[in-house]
Order: sequence, then C-alpha cells, then structure tokens
Amino acid sequence: MRDPHVQGSYGFCPFLVLTGEPCPGCGGLRAVNLLTRGDLVAAVSSNLFAVSLVAIAVVAWAVWLVRRARGIPARYLTWSARTVTVLGVAAAVFGLARLTPWGAWLAP
Repeated sequence: MRDPHVQGSYGFCPFLVLTGEPCPGCGGLRAVNLLTRGDLVAAVSSNLFAVSLVAIAVVAWAVWLVRRARGIPARYLTWSARTVTVLGVAAAVFGLARLTPWGAWLAP
C-alpha cells in the first residue's frame, strides 16, 4: 500500500525532526519491509536493531509453538523488568552508536 522507502510516506520521526539525528527506531519500517521481501542484507543496513528484535520475536514464537504442539503449557512471551531494562539499554547504546563516527555504518 505504502512504500516506506519514500520520504514522508508514513510521516516523520519527531526525534529526527527536532534533532536532525536518527533515533534507534529510524529505518525500522524499511527494515521490516525489506525482511518481508527477503532482502536480509538491505534490512540490516536499514536498522540492525529492528532486525534483531524481529529475529528474537520469531524465535520466541517458534519456541511457544513447539511447546504448545507437544502439549506443554506455554505462556506467551512475557516481559520482566529485567528484559525491559536490557532492551532499553540496548536501544540507547544502538542509538548512540549510530551517532559516532565508528558506528556511522549503523545509520539508516
């Protein structure tokens, strides 16, 4: 329906508009779009963090599916305070790394 590669097709990132720098989520829509088309290399170049989160979600879903198929009671993915903290710190480190000269390859 919409192409995330077209500037402004999904609106604008408020962080990018205010600071001129990409946030940790910038390029995430493009990355997911490219993953659905099977282009892993381009998806990673759009947003490595988003691709990592999608990979984690797919693995968690597969584990849940296998447990359910074996009749093992399995809950959906739960978010502990530790998990949220780790993901928040990882997003912050990724966002800061994008802004450094040695992490410029992470920028969308």
